[in-house]
Amino acid sequence: MTGTMIDLTVAELLSSRLCHEIISPVGAIANGVELLGEDDPDFVKDAIALVEQSSKKAGQRLQFYRFAYGYTSSGSAGSDAGELARGLLEGGKARLDWSPGIRGMSPAWQRLASNLVVLAADAIPRGGLVTVCPSGSGIEVTAEGEATSFSQDQQAALARTVAAGDLTSRTVHAYYTGILAMQLAAPVAVIEVPGGKVSFAAVPP
Repeated sequence: MTGTMIDLTVAELLSSRLCHEIISPVGAIANGVELLGEDDPDFVKDAIALVEQSSKKAGQRLQFYRFAYGYTSSGSAGSDAGELARGLLEGGKARLDWSPGIRGMSPAWQRLASNLVVLAADAIPRGGLVTVCPSGSGIEVTAEGEATSFSQDQQAALARTVAAGDLTSRTVHAYYTGILAMQLAAPVAVIEVPGGKVSFAAVPP
């Protein structure tokens, strides 16, 4: 990788992750459409509900990742980043507390916060609370729940101490988040607290 250019391997893995995120709701939509052909009114009612729910989830994920992975110019408005993140987690095990103070930060900082939300949610597979708030001139994202887990491989990817060729679909998001933090001169410090808490702090020196 040269400068801020993304290695082709990273782009491929991010694309793969994005496809993984939307394939489930899109598949559910297809199943719902098939059920619409049934004669049983109950089946049709369930099919309509399935299509509505799955199309909403697919839309939420696409909108979130368009902001999280997309290009953000200095003039872009990122004031809806919190709502996008809330939509991503809706219906899942993780809840979101997004501080209003994040709205006043630049789109680049909000994009970093959005990507850290993904890492925080992944760190609490059994569910819990993800909190996003300003910290000094930067941000802090905290995950609280049972059996928190943020692997050494993910930490190394976040710190960008691994080669792009050694990344996997599981670690590439952390690597990409590390690139966003680097562009803001705010490397992410990971603090794990016994008892079910992981904090991601990105604060410029």
